[in-house]
Amino acid sequence: MAKKQKVKKQKVAEDSAKGVLEITRSGLAYVVTGDPEGDVLVRPAGYNRAFHGDTVRVSVSRDGWDGRKREGKVEEVLHRRQTDFIGNLRQHAGRWFFLPDTDKPMPYFEMDVAPEEEIDEEQKVIVRFIKWDKDDRRPKCEMIEVVKGQNLGEMAMKDILLESGFPLTFSDEALEDAERLPETISPDELKVRRDFRDVLTFTIDPADARDFDDALSIRAVNKTTWEVGVHIADVSHFVTPGTELDEEAYGRATSVYLPDRVNPMLPERISNELCSLRPNEDKYTFSAVFEVNSKCEVKKTWLGRTVIHSDHRFSYEDAQQVIETGEGKFAEEILLLNKLAKQLRKRRFDKGAINFSSTEAKFQLDETGKPIGIIIKESKEAHQLIEEWMLMANKAVAEKVSEIKIKDKPLPFPYRVHDQPNAEKLEPFMAFARKFGYKFNTSTPDEIAASFNTMLAQAKGTPQQAVLEQLGIRTMAKAIYTTQNIGHYGLGFENYCHFTSPIRRYPDVLAHRILQQVLDGKPQADKKMEEKCKHSSERERAAMDCERSANKYKQVEYMQDFLGETFEAVISGVSTFGFWAETVLHKCEGLVSLKDLNYYDDFRLVQSDYALVGYRWGRSFRMGDTVTIRVVAANLERRQIDYEWVSDSDMKKGHARPVVVRAKNARVKTGKAPIPRNQKRRKKG
Repeated sequence: MAKKQKVKKQKVAEDSAKGVLEITRSGLAYVVTGDPEGDVLVRPAGYNRAFHGDTVRVSVSRDGWDGRKREGKVEEVLHRRQTDFIGNLRQHAGRWFFLPDTDKPMPYFEMDVAPEEEIDEEQKVIVRFIKWDKDDRRPKCEMIEVVKGQNLGEMAMKDILLESGFPLTFSDEALEDAERLPETISPDELKVRRDFRDVLTFTIDPADARDFDDALSIRAVNKTTWEVGVHIADVSHFVTPGTELDEEAYGRATSVYLPDRVNPMLPERISNELCSLRPNEDKYTFSAVFEVNSKCEVKKTWLGRTVIHSDHRFSYEDAQQVIETGEGKFAEEILLLNKLAKQLRKRRFDKGAINFSSTEAKFQLDETGKPIGIIIKESKEAHQLIEEWMLMANKAVAEKVSEIKIKDKPLPFPYRVHDQPNAEKLEPFMAFARKFGYKFNTSTPDEIAASFNTMLAQAKGTPQQAVLEQLGIRTMAKAIYTTQNIGHYGLGFENYCHFTSPIRRYPDVLAHRILQQVLDGKPQADKKMEEKCKHSSERERAAMDCERSANKYKQVEYMQDFLGETFEAVISGVSTFGFWAETVLHKCEGLVSLKDLNYYDDFRLVQSDYALVGYRWGRSFRMGDTVTIRVVAANLERRQIDYEWVSDSDMKKGHARPVVVRAKNARVKTGKAPIPRNQKRRKKG
């Protein structure tokens, strides 16, 4: 009998790939490439001086007889996601080393220069990565800040920003660039700008805002026609390509808004002074001016650089009071702008925009940043007034640029696009909505949008409204920046971009620069525009992750004061390991674990029903259900709140089983628990 020949493993070298290095806690890493062949495995010996989150080029090999498994080694670090780190210093043999605070495998850093002051080993410091050359055993860093007298919450907020690659400070060169910029209005600039300083202009912003990047003006053209100006801070006048200021703004690509602070895209000299449209000051702006009739039909559109003088600063609450009472400063103008905005809004929804409602939970903080209360804010007419006019300006700019061609190709531009719903996500949602009597027409994308709006209108005020809105949003694609103009499905616009917030979004700065080239008749094709769009989208996602993490931290910090207390909550998510519930009073979300639920029954996830169902007694927990929960743990390190479900019988009889309240690793038990019926039956055997 012939011997069976062994198949020898083959290792075939391949081309390199580019992606983001994601290191797991175990030490293994994957380069996420986004291509259909999947990610590339990288072992610790192949990191080649790359850190978690870095964009790298990796050499790829296929290992195995089938040639499917892809492994690689990092050949080059293309971009460092994080350059500032928080941690502790250690001194050894006359040299200083830095130990980063992270759960990812990271090397110690070596300080280039010893700290000038005496530092305790327990004291936190922030350092900046300088270099890691081939000949260096360790990465080199320099001191940025010694963190003194700051509480845990302050440290956590800084750590959240640094982990996502958002520096806490600007370089000396960028700050110097900002300080050199003149604050006076130049006579030469006045000659090339349209002067709106004698037109009634005002801003409407959050009460605690410090950077005002948009303003509205209005004046009558005749008895039936008005000129409405949407004036945006002209950041591109001050931030020019090739400067250190521009490089740092691009690196951040967005401001990050946390509960107790803003980490700005631009230094305060620009964001809060030169470009902020503060009242009673002349400011450079880039404007979209619309001539409209009483039906808010646009008769003329003008785009260009301007100078304005804001006459008043309204908070949203101030403007809302004017709208509700019909009285107050510039009441006639605000009421007219709101009337016109309502018509814009109605027309937008009639043409297919999807009308998801929105609420925002905002923390009330004490002087140390600790949350002491939560306010639930709803979108009211004052917010919608500003929203509609900003949408109008964004759309007008995108439409203007979309007409431009260079060598018969579209001019590269950072469009803001939103794709149609994914069929795989839409199918289970439609099946779930049918259980409440809502039907979807999927014959065309427009019909899907119309079905969404019909469902949302009919569900308003019903118990299932929140869950249908939440699940409906999850079916939607994520809006991104790209040069491929596929339109914005959610807004119902064929052409759309971001133009109205250049103080806090870099794509808006790009849009300003390109629009001015178009207006000058000298458009230039930027071959790296798609790369800039991808970078901006990635930084936007990172900022959103920061905001979610910071909000979660504050929720945990807030709920620590309510350990052992019970609250009404709504189930906000289900999983194989339990369900999440959000308290009605505080909008704080926590997990009820399956391990605790299985005390009552054997629960299984029924994905099609978005529910956990008990197989013995039939009890179910479905998204949108109202439940009573008890707060049992609030862990700041994991940013996690643990809840316990409280049944109706628990509420009537006291505690049906031991209440376990976990705080700071302590474990306290109170209450007395009867044995559940199913356990009694098993004991009788």
